[in-house]
Amino acid sequence: MTVAGLVLAAGAGTRAGGPKALRSEPDGRSWVAIAVSALAGAGCSPVFVVLGAAAEEALSFVPDGAVVVVNPDWSEGLSTSVRAGLRACADTGADGVLITLVDLPWMTAAQAADSLALVGEENPRAALARPTIDGGPGHPVYVGRDHWEPLAATLSGDEGAGAYLRSHSRPPRHP
Repeated sequence: MTVAGLVLAAGAGTRAGGPKALRSEPDGRSWVAIAVSALAGAGCSPVFVVLGAAAEEALSFVPDGAVVVVNPDWSEGLSTSVRAGLRACADTGADGVLITLVDLPWMTAAQAADSLALVGEENPRAALARPTIDGGPGHPVYVGRDHWEPLAATLSGDEGAGAYLRSHSRPPRHP
């Protein structure tokens, strides 16, 4: 199974005091670099980072090897970043994509690998997988290639893939 990675980091972070793509941990590791490392460590290749707000400034936070996608429509909401990322992934031969948000700096490569393990023996192009964390839906989420266009068609505003995942996948499982 070949899997691309997608880090959504385009928002302005108005409730958080500024663009989340510009945030770092106290030890200096950027949230973007942490997310890219987690996805790459789980075997995702390539890993795309969708930037929007403060994109020029955020470029310095993106580690070498990650592919930057600038979303000019970022201010219209999360849906535009998911669509921009899926369009970028379409140019790869990936069977699916593992999607995460940049503001989860505690996510590890092991957790990302656990999400991939949920795909199991299914056809990876038709699979959807979302981990359960503390009884609720978690990240990162896996979206098989067969779902990219239908998912993109359902997105609007500041909503991500959650509604699509709820209506098209089996109940979430623990990794």
